Amino acid sequence: MVAQYRITGESATAIAASIEAGVREGVLIPGSALPPVRALAEQLDKSPATVSAAYAELKRRGIVVTSGRNGTRVRERPPIAQTTRMARGTPIRPGLRDLATGQPDASLLPEVSKVRYADGGPQPELIAAAKRRLRALPDETGYTIVNGALDGLDRVLMAHLRPGDKVGVEDPGWSVCMDLLAAQGLSVVPMPVDDEGPAVEGVKSALAQGIRAVIVTARAQNPTGAAVSVARAAALRTILKDVLVIEDDHAAELAGVPWHPIVGDTPHWAFVRSASKPYGPDLRCAVLAGDQETVSRVEGRMRLTSGWVSTLLQRALLDLWENFDVVPARRAYDTRRQALIAALRERGVDAHGKTGINVWVPVPDETATVTALRDQGYAVAPGHIFRIASPPAIRITTADLQPSEVDALADAVAAACQNRLRTMVSR
Repeated sequence: MVAQYRITGESATAIAASIEAGVREGVLIPGSALPPVRALAEQLDKSPATVSAAYAELKRRGIVVTSGRNGTRVRERPPIAQTTRMARGTPIRPGLRDLATGQPDASLLPEVSKVRYADGGPQPELIAAAKRRLRALPDETGYTIVNGALDGLDRVLMAHLRPGDKVGVEDPGWSVCMDLLAAQGLSVVPMPVDDEGPAVEGVKSALAQGIRAVIVTARAQNPTGAAVSVARAAALRTILKDVLVIEDDHAAELAGVPWHPIVGDTPHWAFVRSASKPYGPDLRCAVLAGDQETVSRVEGRMRLTSGWVSTLLQRALLDLWENFDVVPARRAYDTRRQALIAALRERGVDAHGKTGINVWVPVPDETATVTALRDQGYAVAPGHIFRIASPPAIRITTADLQPSEVDALADAVAAACQNRLRTMVSR
């Protein structure tokens, strides 16, 4: 089988990528023997050290295994999914009684969950619906289903990065995402955010610092409510050419502004659309789209861990997409958020929240403001958990804020800010 596939590459990275592509395309099948290091080095006119480094990288990722005198072979279950979407497990020859696959008896399962191991995976109907909703993505885009936005981010980062790599993140930005990066041993590089998304100069600065990936929120950015405008998306696509680009559209249908994608122009990219905000946090189901290599790595690794996202959840999401109207919720969130922003600005307090369910309020002193509001009966989030180098602020969630509460809350925030300013001036 290897003889039918020509391995190419000028560097260890390129050689490894060529072999991985062969596995992904189903040409290098599990168990296939790869050429000896010296033989492949001679064929490619490269040093044995270069080929050896490529094999070492593939071994580190679990794609190949070395067996002493037996050489290097493709693992029986490499952590990448084949483009042909072969069924899990070893195919059984027709006519044989299947006593090998370890499947439960479907007739003894509850009717609602009659899904066997071999049947699990992204449901074709849900993927088809996702493609209709994401027509702005390239035609060659790959799709899979993950357990929520954070799970998708985690898997994409693990598929491409190593501990110590630098990642550009929004500042201020999603605090849990920063925690995830820290847990993976990745280094955070801040990118300032305004109401239109990451500032272009800030992204350029991050690129100059050697980042290998960027994470951008499409709409309803947490905590500022920023939404990437059409002009900002075009500018970012121009400069983001050589790094892994991850776009998080967690608000999806709940955001009241159009989506302007920044992904699709780089060799490696991923787009995650969650269902948690529009349809409920317990619906641990999100669409992950990306280049074929990235999706293959994510899906292959998932096959070796959680297996797949529950078919029941996928069917539930498809039903919600087709039958649940999120427009009333979106209008309610917009009304509540905009009411607080307007009330704060009437009182001379700057506030941001173009989309989403949060309002970001710059303050002179986070601790003093949070404490003052707590004393008046309000719990708000201090900004330090969301920011790296950006100025102090607080985050106020307006998801269930009622009209009757707006003026009193705005008065309390204004008083807290003004009292702190007077204290600072008096010093």
